[in-house]
Amino acid sequence: MADKQFTAEGQVGQRPAWLRSHVPELDGLRGIAILAVVFYHCEGKFTGTELHKIVEWGWAGVNLFFVLSGFLITGIILDSRDDPHFFRNFYARRSLRIWPVYVLLLLLVFVLVPLVFDGFWTAAYLTRHAPWPYLVLFVQNLFVLSLPGTIGPTWSLAIEEQFYVVWAPVARFIRNRNLMIALLMVIVASPFMRAANHGSLTPTHTLIHLDGLAFGSLIAVALRTLNWSAARFRNVAIAAIASAIPILAYLLYVGSAFSDSFLALLFAGMLLLALTTSGSRGLYNRALNVAPLRFYGRISYGLYMIHILAFTLIGAFDEKMSPYGVGGSMTVVAVRIALATLVATAMWYCFEQPILKLKRYFHAHGKSEPEVQSPLVVATAD
Repeated sequence: MADKQFTAEGQVGQRPAWLRSHVPELDGLRGIAILAVVFYHCEGKFTGTELHKIVEWGWAGVNLFFVLSGFLITGIILDSRDDPHFFRNFYARRSLRIWPVYVLLLLLVFVLVPLVFDGFWTAAYLTRHAPWPYLVLFVQNLFVLSLPGTIGPTWSLAIEEQFYVVWAPVARFIRNRNLMIALLMVIVASPFMRAANHGSLTPTHTLIHLDGLAFGSLIAVALRTLNWSAARFRNVAIAAIASAIPILAYLLYVGSAFSDSFLALLFAGMLLLALTTSGSRGLYNRALNVAPLRFYGRISYGLYMIHILAFTLIGAFDEKMSPYGVGGSMTVVAVRIALATLVATAMWYCFEQPILKLKRYFHAHGKSEPEVQSPLVVATAD
């Protein structure tokens, strides 16, 4: 059965014939995003090197992950609107993707690691004093909390869960044309919301991190609404990239509430370009299809969730290498990346994949859906 969606007039239509059901370049984009984030959390080790000027902007991987998530999640919603078990299937599949790794990280941070390294009483203290109501309800990003740095990244999952809860019913029942108008309003309002925020909202608050999700969702709706050719969408992608780059070069230098918006525009252009050129042999597509990059994209969720904890576990090695200057710092970075990659790979094959097989019980009419990674947000209040 062909994938279906509602057009702007509310009639059932088709995905664009040129839009591939599987776009391998998306794994490449995820790979770029996760590597940017992981290297960003090694920023201090690059101090005094030319690479520091690049690594310090790794937090921008946040916006790329949100754009990808908005696109994939909204596409799933639109293509399964006619599923009689829409909400059961949608939320069950999202839970299978997000919750197991999330719960595992919480158990490691609050129970298992303290128990092994510091003893029972430390583990009991941490477990007792953890902000469980906020963590269970996925609202830790909305409040000022004292959280271990190893679970700092979970504020992104809070945004993800909130996005699922609010956006799924909205996108299912509202016509595409109205969705496009609403998303454009969110995109326009987001930088002004950041500019007007003088401490009333936390730096990780959902309301000031909506640009990427909105841009990605807008692409998903537009592809299913506008009767445009791939070439026309490709021209839009190129225009978005070309206009965003020079503006970003200025905004990132001076600092602005509009920086995240133009980063999201740039990444939306990159996503749309990948969609409209997928399968070609151009330089852009060949770069995104490099095997190591796609592999990192595949394990990106587990790697994002576990990498800071992995870094802390080799803190003693970090201290031993500190007298050796830049060489010692680069050695620490290499060991950090290797260890985090090893752990994330083991998690993917031994933990995540077996659980994800349960998704087969929650398909709409026997159809499968594209694999969706959680948006991985930097564990800092940037």
